[in-house]
Parts: sequence; structure tokens; C-alpha cells
Amino acid sequence: MDIITYVLIAIVVCVLILVKKSLIIIPQSETKIVERLGKYYATLQPGINIIIPFIDRAKEIVTLTRGRYIMSNSIDLREQVYDFDKQNVITKDNIQMQINALLYFQIVDPFKAVYEISNLPNAIEKLTQTTLRNIIGELELDQTLTSRDTINTKLRAVLDDATNKWGIKVNRVELQDITPPESVLQAMEKQMQAERNKRATILTSEGEKQAAILQSEGEKTSTINRAEATKQQAILYAEGEAEARIRKAEAEAVAIEKIAEAVGKSTNPANYLLAQKYIQMMQELAQGDKTKTVYLPYEATNLLGSIGGIRDLFKTE
Repeated sequence: MDIITYVLIAIVVCVLILVKKSLIIIPQSETKIVERLGKYYATLQPGINIIIPFIDRAKEIVTLTRGRYIMSNSIDLREQVYDFDKQNVITKDNIQMQINALLYFQIVDPFKAVYEISNLPNAIEKLTQTTLRNIIGELELDQTLTSRDTINTKLRAVLDDATNKWGIKVNRVELQDITPPESVLQAMEKQMQAERNKRATILTSEGEKQAAILQSEGEKTSTINRAEATKQQAILYAEGEAEARIRKAEAEAVAIEKIAEAVGKSTNPANYLLAQKYIQMMQELAQGDKTKTVYLPYEATNLLGSIGGIRDLFKTE
């Protein structure tokens, strides 16, 4: 093998190296920033791209991979998530707690992400931490625990506005964990237990009150019903007595008419009835208690009139 062969082999190898250095294949959803002689030249698109070897080179940026900062010349355009470590924050009522946040963002302008900030992941992390401290510092403990959506909305608005000049779009922010101190957790447990006891006491008293109301309403209804029954009974009894008296009076009237027809017009039927009552009374006195002394009012005129009435009954015309 002569010198020409070695030269040809060297030329072929150099050509292959130049071709390899000239062709850059970019995967989908990725890009690279190319600088020519240290100056921005182009943003490469997915697919095959041709550059000038040794003159054009891809700009390296800092990326966060598996919790470590590394240098890479590829820029991922997909949505990314940063899971930040727990940090200590202080609420408005001076309660210290730990909060862990998740940040979902996407690079929309690779040029700004490379040239507007030197360490993009670290800048996002520090900005998130400081913004979160400011937001939590304006809220009390109870508000912090119950207003996650409000905190997420405020945090996202602040981060999206601040990272706009870095070519970043913050899609959403989520508070993953909120961990108050142990003493606060115990106090919250006691408060929750007291609140449960309070609700139980209120429900018990409300039940007893409702039962008492229903019982009194039942007694009231029962009393009214009994009174109505007594009233109806008295009315019916009075109506019965009145009806009985009317019937008795009608019967006596009929009897008087019959007596009048029997004794004729010469004798007064009233004398007959009066004599009958007098005889009945005397029979009752005779059949009564013999040990008792009965005093009768005596009027000679009435007695003679009664006897005369009896005599007239048997007088023939």
C-alpha cells in the first residue's frame, strides 16, 4: 500500500467526519440553539439540519435531570414538571410549616430560555420558593389549609408573569404537601374533637327539644280532643234530657187529654193529677226509713183542696 492509498483513506475519513459534523438530527419536540463563531445563528427544527463543522456549534444550557443539574445542548419543548424539595414557610399568625410544590411549565421560546437566564431550573425553583413564602405570609393557618386552589391560582399568576421574559409558560402549580408542626397538629386534633362533641351536643339538644315539642303538641291535641269529647257528651246528654222532658211533657199532655175525656167536662183533670202525685208521695214516705222523722209543711187549704179534688173525681153527675 503506497502513500496515495493512505492519503485517500485519510481524505475519506475526514469527509465522513465532516459529514457527520455537518448533519444534526433533531428529535420531535426538541430543538437546539446554534451559534456561529459565538453569535446566535439559528434555532434548529426537528429533522435533519446542516451546519458548518467547527464554526457552528450547539449552545449548552443547564437542565434538571433526575434531581441533578447537568449541561445539555438539547432543549426539551414538552411540558415539564419540577418537584421541589420541602421548604419552611411562616403564616400570617406566625405558624411555621413545610410545603412541597409541583410546577408544570413549558419552554415556548428557546432563544429567551437560553440567553435571558443563565440557570433556568434554579431560577424557577428560587422564584417559586420566594413567591410561595410571600403568598403564605399573607394567609393564616386555617386559610392556608383550606385555600389550596386560591394559593395555586395566585402562585401560577405570579410565576407566569415573572417567567414570561424567560420564554417560559407556567401551566399550573400544585401544592403537594402542607405539613404543620406536631404541636399544631395536636391542637387541631383537639379542636376537631371539641367541634365533633359540640355538634353531638347540639344535635342531642335539638332532638330533645323536638321530642318535647312533639310531646307537648300531642298532649295539647289529646287535651283538646278530650275536651271536645266531654263537650259533645254534655251537649248530647243535655239534648237527650231535653228530648226526654219534651217527650214526657207530651206524654203527660196526652194523658191529661185522655183523663179529661174519661172524667168529662165537669171535673178538672188537674185535680186528678194533683191527687195522684199526693198519693204517690205518701206511699214513698210510708216505704222509707222508719227511724227517721219527717216533717211536712202543713197548709190546711192545700190539703183540703187536694182531698176535695179526690172527692170530685168520684162524684157522679
